[in-house]
Amino acid sequence: MVIEVDGACVLIDCGISYRQLATRMKSLGLEPGRIEAVLLTHEHEDHVKGLGVFLRRHPVPVLATVGTLEGMPLQPPSPRPLASGREVRLGGLSVVPVQTCHDAREPVGFVLESGHRRVGLVTDTGVFTGLLAERLSECHAVLLECNHDRDLLRVGPYPWPLKQRIASRTGHLSNEQACAALERLAHSQLEVVVGMHLSQTNNRPEMVKRELSAVLAGSRVRLEVASQHSALAVEIGQDPAARAGTGPR
Repeated sequence: MVIEVDGACVLIDCGISYRQLATRMKSLGLEPGRIEAVLLTHEHEDHVKGLGVFLRRHPVPVLATVGTLEGMPLQPPSPRPLASGREVRLGGLSVVPVQTCHDAREPVGFVLESGHRRVGLVTDTGVFTGLLAERLSECHAVLLECNHDRDLLRVGPYPWPLKQRIASRTGHLSNEQACAALERLAHSQLEVVVGMHLSQTNNRPEMVKRELSAVLAGSRVRLEVASQHSALAVEIGQDPAARAGTGPR
């Protein structure tokens, strides 16, 4: 995901090839060379496998927790350690990592804030904790994992140990859990909700839209669902320079 604020860009995770990233950024009117830093949620391959090539072309700082950095097969050349709850500044952008519950070394989500715009991102967590609810409160945009439908996961083709992992407290949020999380996060200033990190096997975009729409019924919140195959641009507030581009990592 790319966050652009006042012309500055940061990349959150890098799990796709450089060619795919460049193509999707260009479709949004952005260039990879504008990225000033990379933020990592955790070290799993689907979130970092494109990082090496990206850094060879664009040697920018990589911000991640100590556990994430230690768990990576290759260390980035310019790492900056993060800690949950400790703010870092990237120009005019405030970044606060928030601990999540996933079977990685030290995974986090992020709250990003610039001026009066506040964005919360949480993915790859098996539980939506009170800490996440507290840190992501009052966000104008919420990017929330909707990984699987419980019934599709239960009857689907995955082996039983993998099903147990996904549904565990250190796995991924189901649609039902995402709805419960959104009920805690919804408020009068919320503008945009993006369902993300959908399983291609165990979920359907139309299911996510239907279930999250029920939580947002009667509000003016715009609901989007990110695809693993294409870019999605989401503008926040009145400033067209403040936007988030989502897609696979």
